[in-house]
Amino acid sequence: MQIRVLTATDIRSALSMTAAIDAVARAYAQLSAGKATMPLRSRFHTDKGVTLLMPAHLHESGDFAVKIVSVYGGNPELGLPTVAATVLVLDPQTGMPLALMEGDSLTALRTGAAGGVAARYLARKDAKTVALFGAGVQARAQLQAVMAVRRIARVLIVDPFKAAAQRLADDISTWSGAPQAILADSPQAAVAQADIVLAATTATTPLFDGNDLKPGTHVTGVGSFTPQMQEIDAHTIRRARVVVDQRDAAMAEAGDIIIGKAVIDAEIGEIINGDKPGRQSETEITFFKSVGLAVQDAVTAAAVLKAAEAKKLGTVIQMS
Repeated sequence: MQIRVLTATDIRSALSMTAAIDAVARAYAQLSAGKATMPLRSRFHTDKGVTLLMPAHLHESGDFAVKIVSVYGGNPELGLPTVAATVLVLDPQTGMPLALMEGDSLTALRTGAAGGVAARYLARKDAKTVALFGAGVQARAQLQAVMAVRRIARVLIVDPFKAAAQRLADDISTWSGAPQAILADSPQAAVAQADIVLAATTATTPLFDGNDLKPGTHVTGVGSFTPQMQEIDAHTIRRARVVVDQRDAAMAEAGDIIIGKAVIDAEIGEIINGDKPGRQSETEITFFKSVGLAVQDAVTAAAVLKAAEAKKLGTVIQMS
């Protein structure tokens, strides 16, 4: 038995954002069509933290993986990250392990890709200006994904830490086809100008007033992941057509949906499959909420593994 071990650098080298978007779209389509097995994530608590287990098997494509995410608040005192993730890819025919991957980079890639899928189906074709809430790894991935599906000319960055926002703006300026990156004067100013609003923060209270959204805006929220966290306010929920990655997961975990008492119109997979329409008018406001699903990890990991094998990335270890 042998297994391929892939580092964060290997993952970034293996798969483009466009390829990741296509993979995640396939995952959503299979999930909404009832062609995936994916229990809600389970939590295992220890004295020091919590570990989440996220298995998924996609019946049509055969992708099969388990992600393990540990959240230990005391780790920084030990010089370790608070969150650590790994992904184990399995052969669905034999159950044998195929690859072990660094999970943080894979998570950033697949979560960014989710926003790219949403923008592909829900953002206006002529969307050019992005209001980006957050300046971390996930904010960066969300912007890269939107740039893969729309011609973005300008991004307005909103973050309470000006230095972090400036670092991101400086980094964006080095990208191929880079949009103009500006530090926004205020959340209101950013949202009022935006065609697409991206929220990728750890905020527990709303980031902006939904009354400031102009007609035709698309909003993606990926930051909040508990029933108590809320990036997107009730004004946005009332004005928008609400689309989620999965109804059950959103109703169980997404404070944006729960607190805002949202009426969910569709899963994004239903739109991909043609069971529900995508954007219906130039003035429609749309909101996509993603809590992150194991099917995203499974398909993205499978795509990364295939590309890594072709490019001879990673380290192959003989286990027996």
